[in-house]
Amino acid sequence: MPVTRDLFIGGKDVPAASGRTTDDIDPYTGAVYATVAAAGPDDVRRAVDAADAAFDAWAALDPFARRAIFLRAADLLDARGDRVAALMARETGATRPWAHFNVALGANILREAAAAITAPRGEVLSAQEPGALGLAVREPLGVVAAFAPWNAPVILGVRAVAAPLAAGNTVVVKAGEDAPLACGLLVADVLREAGLPDGVLNVITNAPADAAEIATALISDDRVRAVNFTGSTAVGRIIGELAARHLKPAVLELGGKNAIVVLADADVDHAVDAACFGVFMNAGQICMSGDRVLVHESLAEEFSAKFAAKVATLPAGDPADPRTVVGPLVTASAARRVAGLVGDAVGKGATVLVGGGDPVGAVHPATVLTDVPDSAELHRTEAFGPLCVLAAFPDDDAAVAAANDTENGLTCGIITENATHGLAVARRVRTGIVHINDQTVGDEPQAPFGGVKASGYGRFGGRWGIEAFSSTRWVTIATRHAHYPF
Repeated sequence: MPVTRDLFIGGKDVPAASGRTTDDIDPYTGAVYATVAAAGPDDVRRAVDAADAAFDAWAALDPFARRAIFLRAADLLDARGDRVAALMARETGATRPWAHFNVALGANILREAAAAITAPRGEVLSAQEPGALGLAVREPLGVVAAFAPWNAPVILGVRAVAAPLAAGNTVVVKAGEDAPLACGLLVADVLREAGLPDGVLNVITNAPADAAEIATALISDDRVRAVNFTGSTAVGRIIGELAARHLKPAVLELGGKNAIVVLADADVDHAVDAACFGVFMNAGQICMSGDRVLVHESLAEEFSAKFAAKVATLPAGDPADPRTVVGPLVTASAARRVAGLVGDAVGKGATVLVGGGDPVGAVHPATVLTDVPDSAELHRTEAFGPLCVLAAFPDDDAAVAAANDTENGLTCGIITENATHGLAVARRVRTGIVHINDQTVGDEPQAPFGGVKASGYGRFGGRWGIEAFSSTRWVTIATRHAHYPF
């Protein structure tokens, strides 16, 4: 029997006002895994009503009481590891290691948010008037609209709400259509069990065809005061434009066209292992995945042979099989899209080093291409699948130029045994994140996470996340009566 879930509004599980539902599909089997409520604009208004009504009490709640809720939620999430692994396998095709990583990082995001609640915020300012005291105080904004995606559902579902809630806001989440349970309702369940007051967090699920209408209704509501979105650059542009039209700040963490750069002084075996992880973890469905592996020409032959050999051994298939490394993509159409990128590139002169071929359902084999021409769609388009391009470069200037040859700027990995050399190259790469002697995939809850250029703006994580979802207010206190000219 499929799982059945309603919307989560005002602390209660409620059906959509229309009574409509939508199916949540298991990508590996193609069967219906869950049926969830399909919200409409009326449900969005109900969710914002609940969040707005809960705001004053939540913002005024003792910080230590708020912190205790977050810490309880982190422990509850940690204890759900096996259940979340089973859920993510069925809902997104995730392998067990990826699911447990989601749980561990999601719990630590909650703990970092808990610490931020009682951390000092604000400054004492010098004042022009004698005897006056100036203060810069961080205050919550109100209701925050959050868009949580499916690909790292627990990490990104928690991240979408943790900093806004910690800053004293209330939140309405629009859960991603391909993982409404893991990226939305699961997070709400954990926080509800931890004692989060009714209405502070509300979750909307919807049919894919209604996504634009739901987003417009949510962002355009006057009571929504800020927006955060993680997802594709194409959709992020729409979200950003809509938020700007309504003069609402937004944090946008969008797509990447990330490069793993293997410098001449790299350890080849380490570089091969790092690149395999950075490209193929979660079947390449991570915004930080390495789409391009750029190798110094002095190492290119050795690296290519070892990399191809390792990639050829990566088992693909059933996410429930503990041996599987490359699980299914989120849908069969996503796998066909990746195959289309391969076919287009090969048709324009690229060579398949390993992999390729037709997908089986939603499963696409790990694939590496070389000699991909600039005219290929893959040259500019984010692969978002188990696919990368391997290319050689002659010197640092060429490596930097290739790494920067994209409209995106999320993350970069620079493999080198010389940190000074790596830092020199890193400072020339235009990304929001760079990892020296490591690959592109990395996330820590205390670090500023986000990109530049078409990869978005604003930062999640640490104090930067709190600042993104609060405003600075200037407050003065006069300790003596002022003298006025009239």
